[in-house]
Amino acid sequence: MTKTLLKLAVLSPLLAVAQDNGVIAFGTKLVPKTQVVQSQQLAKSLAKPGTAGWQAKGDQRRTYRFPGTETDLPYRVYVPTTWDGKAKLPLVLMLHGAGSNESQYLDQNNKQLLKLAEDHGYLLVSPLGWNPMGAYGTCLRLPAVFGQAETAAQQRATACVQNAQTLERSEQDVINVLEMVLNEYPVDRGSMFLMGHSMGSGGVWYLGAKYAEYWKAIAPMSGPFVEESTYPWDRMRKMPVFMTEGTGATPSLAGSRAMQAWMKSQGFPLEYMEVEADHGRMVALVLPAVFDFFDRQRKK
Repeated sequence: MTKTLLKLAVLSPLLAVAQDNGVIAFGTKLVPKTQVVQSQQLAKSLAKPGTAGWQAKGDQRRTYRFPGTETDLPYRVYVPTTWDGKAKLPLVLMLHGAGSNESQYLDQNNKQLLKLAEDHGYLLVSPLGWNPMGAYGTCLRLPAVFGQAETAAQQRATACVQNAQTLERSEQDVINVLEMVLNEYPVDRGSMFLMGHSMGSGGVWYLGAKYAEYWKAIAPMSGPFVEESTYPWDRMRKMPVFMTEGTGATPSLAGSRAMQAWMKSQGFPLEYMEVEADHGRMVALVLPAVFDFFDRQRKK
């Protein structure tokens, strides 16, 4: 038996146990069911029905105190102005790219994301993810895109350990914010969607599988940060995915093409779209198609 096969033989039972409780090898040790309960408890403790701003409409910049710290974290919520205050709302959660924040993607391109949420009738939620480089729980970064197994394994062995607290808090922040919004607004639980760009795309792949019970569909944009051998593909077997990429996004283009080809060969419900743009400029070009994709999934 080779060293590689011996290593896999030793690790595979550990990976099986991890995946049984929802933990993904290239992420945190947080158990998703436990985290959801903790975030729900936090949401209930912070809820203030009847106060100014409760179930408000329009663009809202909010903060909350992250448990166990003295840190107030920002998040952004947009509620369609046409909402009647009673109907259940479909929800989109947006994960920003590295070095950005909860507002940058919402404000860029003449507030394109806010206008799409308004026009399509979605409650839009955008968390910070603890800090601008938090990565939402996954330790995979460039160049660890799909197909780069050795690089991904190296990052899993180093970055996951070295950045453990930051990764945990980033993941917790997303679930905290989501549960706070779910506790406040009447949300259509069968129409919840996850999207993100670059580092946020990696977060979509990671949180999309780890918390798959939340999502009707996901839309990762230009960031195929997935370690093929340890990703829980079984949880994504029926999850509609709209994967987009820019032809000028050289750091991730090859990985996205390889990933979409592999997923299609395995029969996953995947749609793939490329646009003539670089890594940053591709976002504005694909966002309308992303919302159209979400609309199609709601009708199924």
